[in-house]
Amino acid sequence: MRHGNKINHLGRKYAHRKAMLSNMGVSLLIHKRIVTTVAKAKELRMYIEPIINRSKVDNTHNRRQVFALLQDKEAVNELFTNIAGKVATRNGGYTRILKIAETRVGDNAETAYIELVDYNENMLKTAKSETKKRSRRGSGKTEKKAVAAETKTEAVADDTAAEKE
Repeated sequence: MRHGNKINHLGRKYAHRKAMLSNMGVSLLIHKRIVTTVAKAKELRMYIEPIINRSKVDNTHNRRQVFALLQDKEAVNELFTNIAGKVATRNGGYTRILKIAETRVGDNAETAYIELVDYNENMLKTAKSETKKRSRRGSGKTEKKAVAAETKTEAVADDTAAEKE
């Protein structure tokens, strides 16, 4: 029984698993998004989030600690210069796992994207849409009046523009 064993060993010895997670972490930091299996993505998230959290304070000690885990100067530099600025205000949850409907051809493993949250332009909430709070009673009347008023002012503006020409 495996009571209390929370680490997924991914069918590898310790050194192989450590090297694989390090390489995947470097690829994630450089490319901002990678495709892998769901199990590896979940393990990579547990591995990379403390590293990204450490990058918020840019000092020599933190850089050395991160380099000891990643073993790649380019990835460490990218992390501390570009990524740290974007995640400075975030309190965790730096990565997102998106499952893909496709499975891997060789072994039919479930695949997923793992990406840095602040780098996916499609999912960023830059501008909130101005939706009014809706209730079940009387919500349609006020919206219809507001739309009618807007179209009326637009029509008046079009008429005045036509008169000036």
